[in-house]
Amino acid sequence: MDLCHVPATREKGWYLALMAPNVKGANYAWLDPSRLYCHPQGLQDCVADLLQPFQGDAIDMVAGIDAMGFILGEQHTAHRPARAPCPLSLRVLTLLCPPAGAAAAATLRKGFLAIRKAGHLCVQTEAQPYTDYSGREKRMELRTDAISPGEAAKGRWGAAVWARGAHPQPLPPPGLRILLVDQWVETGGTMRAAIELVERLGGVVAAPLGVPTGVAAICMESSEGGRWIQERYKCSHCVPPRLQPRFDQHQ
Repeated sequence: MDLCHVPATREKGWYLALMAPNVKGANYAWLDPSRLYCHPQGLQDCVADLLQPFQGDAIDMVAGIDAMGFILGEQHTAHRPARAPCPLSLRVLTLLCPPAGAAAAATLRKGFLAIRKAGHLCVQTEAQPYTDYSGREKRMELRTDAISPGEAAKGRWGAAVWARGAHPQPLPPPGLRILLVDQWVETGGTMRAAIELVERLGGVVAAPLGVPTGVAAICMESSEGGRWIQERYKCSHCVPPRLQPRFDQHQ
């Protein structure tokens, strides 16, 4: 893999070709995006494409799903720089914060919330069972003190807003507006569980009154679960329409 090569024309999704195919059998995902993350320009362009639909949106926090959802973010990608000269030798920097900061959060200058596998958080948590893409039953957990409505939300939204009807009616203040990020949405089970968990704790992933938060993943397959998410939430992914059928069929 040439970490120095950058194509002259960087169309959306050019970096998808960097992903490596599965060579270990049915117990593994059909593609390995971690090869993409090794390419500095590929990672930057991937994150920029993921966030482009949310430019200007009101987002309070980015949440990533354990564990690969933590990775989409170790570099600041406010713009796409010109191609840099290839260094004579590559120096590997070990970051001390994979679960503590994600590329999307760094780019947006927002906090990062880790949605963990069950049993890893030593604080008060709320849990959600789910079935992952391989059919295995699992549980995810989220700390209970990070996204609930509070005084900051009250001040942000005001004392009352117009509801249906002729008179202004006070509505409960929403919690933090969360952008959910994961590496892949295949069956949709993991992402749907994360959405339910965030919303149960008072966070806003999608809501009326023009709250434009949502879901971002490198690929969102057109499975039943993937369609359920895309029909109900603002979504962003990196797969061009011409390539979507191939990703849906794992080709």
